[in-house]
Amino acid sequence: MHVAVIQGGPSSEAEVSRASAAAVGDALAAAEHRVTYVELEPSACERLRLGAFDVVFPVVHGAVGEDGSLQGVLEVLGLPYVGSDVLASALAMDKALARVVLTAAGCRVARGIAETRSDALACVRRARATLGRAVVVKPSSNGSAIGVGRFEASASDEDVAHAVESAWSLDDTVIVEEFVKGREVTCAVLDVAPDGPRALAATEIASPMDAFYTYEARYAPGRSLHTCPAALGTALTEKVHAVALAAHRVLGCRDLSRADMIVADEVVLLEVNTIPGMTATSLYPEAARVAGISFPALCDTLARNAMLRGTSPRNVAKPLPPTDLHPSKSI
Repeated sequence: MHVAVIQGGPSSEAEVSRASAAAVGDALAAAEHRVTYVELEPSACERLRLGAFDVVFPVVHGAVGEDGSLQGVLEVLGLPYVGSDVLASALAMDKALARVVLTAAGCRVARGIAETRSDALACVRRARATLGRAVVVKPSSNGSAIGVGRFEASASDEDVAHAVESAWSLDDTVIVEEFVKGREVTCAVLDVAPDGPRALAATEIASPMDAFYTYEARYAPGRSLHTCPAALGTALTEKVHAVALAAHRVLGCRDLSRADMIVADEVVLLEVNTIPGMTATSLYPEAARVAGISFPALCDTLARNAMLRGTSPRNVAKPLPPTDLHPSKSI
């Protein structure tokens, strides 16, 4: 197949995207596909329209690429593509809206408050009065822990407010959520025909050099420790798998997703990623390897699944009723 691998874009995660795209492109080439890299910029629309691609493999993180915007362009162009559709991409990317949908469906999500630009100190005091003094601050529509801050109960309101202001520089909406303490766990879901969604092995993440799983811990080699499968025991592992699968289904994801959560006495969902990282240090390829799926086989499976699914159904336009050329005159 001729596969367009889309990378980059106007996002703070553009360099992560390019690293992921390079890995995906190498894997597809190893599976004997022809790969063309397409940078996510205005000229991409014309390149995709004229490129005679069999399938598109978006490997973009953050704004425009992961939030449904790119997916909408691909729908208009009538190109089959890997990953979630417009609605699921937009829902998962907007953490404020995703938590509403997930909570309504019965998922246990970390409690939080969405705040738009206003008085940061007042927002923090309001949030801490509701959630407790230990909180996490994060932009609503960002990933890779960019703009995220964690604060113990002893942190001053002013320090938390400063983090809120910084997060507002990245996103118009900021989430202040309860600081749920426990083990950081992520669980990948692979959703391809004919089997449908299945949870891969859960991974526990430790970041001994960092306060939590920061941007640096995610992408600097050796900066974090991954245990896959996570040593959670049968009962907790089943709960983690159930949470990941439920989140995937509730948001309407397809092909692949990865759910991040905190595991303590119960499993608390944090967020869902519809285009998880695919770099050499990324969690999704690691879970696939544990399941016996090599990276070339994983990328090949995702690309073929998308091509076989094809484009979204197109309805035939219904003609308007005939115009009455001789209307009766009213008296």
